[in-house]
Order: sequence, then C-alpha cells, then structure tokens
Amino acid sequence: MPALQWLNLKPLTGRAATAQNQTTMDFCNALKTLLGENAVLTTPEDRASFERDWRGLSQYPAVAVALPKTPEQVSEIIKLCAAEKIAIVPQGGNTGLVAGGVPIANTPQLILSLNRMNAIRSLDLAADCLVAEAGVPLATVQQAAKDADRLFPVSFAADGSAQIGGVISTNAGGVQVLSYGNMRAQVLGLEVVLADGSIWHGLNALPKDNTGYDLKQLFIGAEGTLGIITAACLRLHPAPRARATALVGTSSAADAMALFQSMRRIAGPALTLCEFMTAEALALGGRAPFEAPAYLLLEISALEEDATPQALIERVLEAALEDGTALDAVIAQSERERDALIAMREAIPEGELHAGGAVKHDISVPLGRMAEMVVATEALIAKTYPGCRLNIFGHLGDGNLHINVRPPEGDALSSLNKAEITTNVESLAVSLGGSFSAEHGIGQFRLAGMAAHKSPEALALMRRLKTAFDPTGLFNPGKTIPESPND
Repeated sequence: MPALQWLNLKPLTGRAATAQNQTTMDFCNALKTLLGENAVLTTPEDRASFERDWRGLSQYPAVAVALPKTPEQVSEIIKLCAAEKIAIVPQGGNTGLVAGGVPIANTPQLILSLNRMNAIRSLDLAADCLVAEAGVPLATVQQAAKDADRLFPVSFAADGSAQIGGVISTNAGGVQVLSYGNMRAQVLGLEVVLADGSIWHGLNALPKDNTGYDLKQLFIGAEGTLGIITAACLRLHPAPRARATALVGTSSAADAMALFQSMRRIAGPALTLCEFMTAEALALGGRAPFEAPAYLLLEISALEEDATPQALIERVLEAALEDGTALDAVIAQSERERDALIAMREAIPEGELHAGGAVKHDISVPLGRMAEMVVATEALIAKTYPGCRLNIFGHLGDGNLHINVRPPEGDALSSLNKAEITTNVESLAVSLGGSFSAEHGIGQFRLAGMAAHKSPEALALMRRLKTAFDPTGLFNPGKTIPESPND
C-alpha cells in the first residue's frame, strides 16, 4: 500500500521527540500563515470535538484542525501536508456512523474541516440545479430548494449538521431513496482537489455528457480517500403540491412488506417514503399513537395541485385493515402531525444512543427477502445472545435495514462481543444475497466486512484506483479499503 497509509509509529522520546515537536510547530505555523491564526486549531481542547466520532467510539489525536475557505487554500494545505508527510482526514459535519471522518491511531494526521466552505454559489432554475460548497449543511440546501419552489430529496436524521461534501463522500441515502435515489443520483458535477494539489473543475449542469469516464462517480462514496470534494452541482426536483402521510401498525415484517407492495402497486413512484420499525425501535423515538408489533411510515406525494393522495392512501389502508394486513392506522391531518410522525422515526438513532447504544449494522437485502431477514435475525439473536434486545428499523422500500443489537437490560454495551455479533449479522445478510453496508459506508468500523465479503477482484481494483489517485496514501488513511495481506 502507499507509504503513508499504514504507518505504525512508535512514541518518540528524548531528542527525537523534541525534534518532532519542533516540526509540528513549524507545520502549524505554516498553516496559520496560509489560513490565518483562527483557522488552525492546535490545542487538545479545540481539537477534541473534531477528533471524536459521533458515537464516541473512536478518538485519536490529530496534529491540528485546518479550516480553509477556498479550494485554493485546500490545494496549498495538500501540498504542505505532502511535503511534511502528514496525512489528511477530510471532515464534514462529523455525523457518520463508521468513524470515516476522524483520525486513526499512530499516524500523524491533519483534520481538514470544510466548515467554512459554506456558500451556495449559484442557483439555476432553468436547469433545476444549484452549486453548493462542501461545508453547506444538508438542511440549508433543502431550504434553498424549498425557497425556490423546488425539492432536494435527500433527507435523514442529521439534516441540520451533515454537510454536502460528507453526504456525497459517503453516498448517503435517507428516507426517500425509493423514489428519488440516493446522493449519487443527485450529483451533476463536482469540484475536487486532488493529491498533487491540482483542482478538477467538474461543476457542470449537463444531464447528458458522454465524453469518456464519468469521473465524478469515482469520488462519490469514496469517503475522501481519492480527493477532497470542495463543491457540487446538485440536481433539484419539482416540489410536491400535496401529500399524505400515515403510520400503520402491522403484526409482522411479512405483513409490512405486503402492505408496501400494495401501496407501491397503486401509487407507483408517488410512494416517496416507506419506513419500517419494530415496536421496540419506535419506542426509542417516541410514543406511538397506538400499539402494534411493528409499524410502517408511509407517504404519497403528488405534483398536481388538485391531486388527492389522502384518498389514495385511505383506499389502500381500508383494504389492508379489512384483510388484516394492517392492524391500525393514523393519517396525518396537518403539516404539524406529519412532522411529528417523521420526527419519531428520525429520533430512533439518538434515542438508542441515549439508552446506552448498540452494536449497529447497516445491511441491505433483496426486497423479496426483507421479511426473511428480520425473522432470521430475531432467531439468531434469541438463540446465540439470549437477553439481548433488537432494534430493527430502516428503509423498507429500498431494502435497507438497520439491525442494532442492544445488551440485556442492566448490562453495559461493552459486555457484548461486538465483532462476533457483527460477523454473524453481516454474514446472514450476505447469505440472503445482500450487502453488509447499505448507506453508512465503510470508514474504520466496516473494514472487517470489506475484507470478508468484498471479492478479491473488487478489492484489487479499489487498491489500484487508490494508488492511481493518491500514490503516497495522503488521503484519509485506514478507511474504506482494508489492508492488503501482502502489505
């Protein structure tokens, strides 16, 4: 692997430590000259929140945190780091769940925070797109689209803090993927700073540009290992004129899937949201208006002013209640009620964290095997880890489930064999034709899954791409690609 990527440094003492400290001070002073005194954070107290992942599971020191304002400053930072052999950890809102945007151990690293690159550069309503810098929060893009009577459909619980660069770098999904696609489908062009400091100006708004390799796709989902995304041209969609949102109780995952299929058959692409939650999961997000073993959160959207999505959703639910597929249901009668239903779903991850956390999994399986995956997981945990509590929820409409295992009541999360549980859950998903990572990415925490489940051919191609784009291993060491057995 490239030289910087797998450094295993031993602590220095005596003169060597003194020399290293002086080198670090010189490096930080050079950064301050480039960016300004307030744009370089060096004290442990100032660095701490940038060094710690959202779940509080990983925290290793960085040399400093740099906060550039322009692509040109990012370019100069990259050149400086390359000269000093200091790796770069690009970071957005630091809301990821796999520690992809924080340092690893035993490697000198600079955290490159895109927080100050937070401008929306342009809005083109004729082309239905906008250009946002990497540090723009996702919620800001959503609001800019709304103000222009458009929709930016990528949405998830961390809307207010997740940043566009990170959302693109992780190819995030969210609750409307079944209708609009994940982040990859929303990106028309990118501006990226490469490992040699050059800037690729790929910000175009062309829906069709058939001129060789689609280079932007290489950086989407690459978790900052191939280049630093500094801006993106994003696709906007027509804003819905009417919608209906319902919370439905079902007796099982199989009935939930049957209800989803009925709704999709009638509504087609107008079904823009379909979220599954077990009762245990929903309880972490709030108090449901009625009791059921499992729940579906459904939404139908319409682009026509005179459309009646509520009548459509009522017709499907009436049939489901008659045949027993649905046990109970409530339809939001106002925007406030809709927001409350969605907020319960989005509050599940934070509620889980406040309740002590869980061994988290982000799997996908073919739609036809979703119910089988839920039943098989429940049997696996009950047999192998008695007393453990399951928190299952996710995006039923696109095959993505978050299967999280909580310790028995009164036990600490540290009491669980996390690696063994993860191996079993991920292997089960893969055995059903699925994936061990659906939308959270790889980061540090899913490297074992990559090594176990990604084919040798795929890993070899990824390593060749990494070497071609980043020959010295400058970008985001220890993430995404597991170490080769030959290293």
